[in-house]
Amino acid sequence: MSQKDAVKRKGPALEEADDIPSPMKRKEFESELRKLQVKLVRLQTWVKATGARVIVIFEGRDTAGKGGVISRITQRVSPRVFRHIALPAPTEREKSQLYIQRYMAHFPAAGEIVLFDRSWYNRAGVERVMGFCSKDEYERFMRLVPSIEREIVDNGIILLKYFLDVSQDEQRRRFADRIDDPVKHWKLSPMDTESVRLWWDYTVAYQDMLRGTDTPVSPWYIVPSDDKRRARLNLIAHMLSKIPYEKVKVDLPRVPKAEPKPKRVEEGLPANNVVPAQY
Repeated sequence: MSQKDAVKRKGPALEEADDIPSPMKRKEFESELRKLQVKLVRLQTWVKATGARVIVIFEGRDTAGKGGVISRITQRVSPRVFRHIALPAPTEREKSQLYIQRYMAHFPAAGEIVLFDRSWYNRAGVERVMGFCSKDEYERFMRLVPSIEREIVDNGIILLKYFLDVSQDEQRRRFADRIDDPVKHWKLSPMDTESVRLWWDYTVAYQDMLRGTDTPVSPWYIVPSDDKRRARLNLIAHMLSKIPYEKVKVDLPRVPKAEPKPKRVEEGLPANNVVPAQY
């Protein structure tokens, strides 16, 4: 019996159940994330020991979860090694520079991993859709970016590009959640919510972007992101698999025995103001 026939026998309800896995429990997610974060620490040690340079680009529609996965990556590692870069709109001075110049200022030195929360691909996405660049500027970018990325890779930098893909219904749900949750209000802007209305314009822009810049030297990796927890785990696991790091032996220090208290030294600190214990 073919797989297609088997699906027919199961019926629509069972077919839908097979296609959509049950939600991942928080405890399971945290357990799997912990394992990956141990590997991220090992990656960090290897990067510092070898002087490797890594750039990871996170692109995707608004609400796709770029910031969320970056926060899980950086949660247990050093900000001196893993640098999270989320640039604001360009200044007038930056607008007069070469387009990619303000991004290159944040490129990694030896022993650094740079995580771009949006990147030079803004030109192919929001700038194109919202009319922030001219047609000539867009076409020049699309023509030049594959050769620029080849130079980045040929220079010895590991370059990974992820596009987090969220469905239209899920994007609307997440925007509604941000509106209802006060701690997420900072994530809202008219520019972001406008992307709901312009869903299909962005679809065309991203399709063109991926067709024109998915190269053997610098490929794109699509991350289905309607399921946030699985998306985060899948992306981190894939990122680790694409960087040829090795476990580096670490000489851990021992905790020394404390010296005895001198007779003239009192216990505690002479503070006049102590934070009240409200909790």
